[in-house]
Amino acid sequence: MKIGVISDTHLRGCDEKLTRSLERLFREADLILHAGDLTELAVLDVFDPKEFRAVRGNTDSPSVRHRLPDQLVLDVNGFRLGMIHCCGVSSRMSETMEEKFGRLDCVVFGHTHRPFNQVVNGVLYFNPGSATRGRFPSFNSVGVLEVGKTITGKIIELGD
Repeated sequence: MKIGVISDTHLRGCDEKLTRSLERLFREADLILHAGDLTELAVLDVFDPKEFRAVRGNTDSPSVRHRLPDQLVLDVNGFRLGMIHCCGVSSRMSETMEEKFGRLDCVVFGHTHRPFNQVVNGVLYFNPGSATRGRFPSFNSVGVLEVGKTITGKIIELGD
């Protein structure tokens, strides 16, 4: 199973450039996850007709905060996958997420705008970076999770 992962779009709607990139990169995705800070619900229209799940971020509008949950736990082919916007990358990240979600196989998060793809204490922590605001680092990115016998992640840098 392929899962497209995006975060921190910070848009009022989906622009044409991002739409083209996502159509190409997520063409084979069975599911798309948005890890928050979409800003407005219209951003989610780009995923139609694909199945998607999203959580709210810290800069989302009141309508987004009202409609989307703060966190989700999904069962994906027998793996427990948690999604939250603000996870942070710290020495206590693993303990904090286990306290919040219980035992997971993968945590998808956003907020930092920095791509992160690392296994910590047996859990894959995956942040696709920002799809539109590449300040830290200086590029925009999304990600893909492959779920088979294991879960692996890949960060994809978006070109101009």
